[in-house]
Amino acid sequence: MKNYFLRLYQYNQWANQRVLNALRQQAAANEKILSLLGHVAVAERLWLHRIKNLPKPDLKLWGCYTLNEISEMFSGIDQEWIDYIDSNEDFSSELKYTNYTGDPFVNTLETIIIHTANHATYHRAQVALLLRQDGLEPVNTDFITFDRIRLGQLKK
Repeated sequence: MKNYFLRLYQYNQWANQRVLNALRQQAAANEKILSLLGHVAVAERLWLHRIKNLPKPDLKLWGCYTLNEISEMFSGIDQEWIDYIDSNEDFSSELKYTNYTGDPFVNTLETIIIHTANHATYHRAQVALLLRQDGLEPVNTDFITFDRIRLGQLKK
């Protein structure tokens, strides 16, 4: 599982950066887009804090963030996830936590890791749709594209 999770989070980091770069290049300033990406970055931070038993981060889950703030959040959290996964071997332990509204839950670390990456993919797809609606071009963030680039079959 560890190798799978590492690759999944390397993909997640790559996809987040591609979206951020596309937004910069096209000067996209849609507030919904920035809200979605900010939500992803904060959620990734929140989940990592939960599994590391750290205090809840002082960030709004649905805040108004600038593209620079979001980019800075992603630059830290994406690598922290990769480092966390790389430093662990067992992902079967259960985590008791409360969600953002205080409801108690129990999930395995494996489930949380999968959820967090899929959550980011879901919202990146929403960003792509919003870009198209604004007459801009979304960037390809397909996992297969990431893997083809990783294998040298495609250029970045």
